Amino acid sequence: MKWYKKVLSQYADFKGRARRKEYWMFVLFNMIFLIAAIALDNLLGTKFSPEMPLGYLYMLYILAVFIPSLAVAVRRLHDIGKSGWWYFISLVPLIGGIWLLVLLVTDSEAEDNKWGPNPKAGE
Repeated sequence: MKWYKKVLSQYADFKGRARRKEYWMFVLFNMIFLIAAIALDNLLGTKFSPEMPLGYLYMLYILAVFIPSLAVAVRRLHDIGKSGWWYFISLVPLIGGIWLLVLLVTDSEAEDNKWGPNPKAGE
């Protein structure tokens, strides 16, 4: 949970580096909260339509975490020595999403790079 809070505290910080653990723990808690929002939408009856399981709480949550999600992904790419613009590789059909996933699971650069010192160095 501390990783999730850390990402939210750096709401629109696209500078620096984010280690793998920070990124993937944020993704894990983000998925848990998305599922909870869908469940609440269904329980409270705030769905958009009877056929669609998504509702207003889901959309509100998505809007709230869009920028932090993008920022942590950019910082994660910085951690492996890539520019944040590499995020747009996901727009390439099929191959782009797979390649972005490979980049996001790649280990950090051990040394300092132009985006800052290695965040693992303090451990």
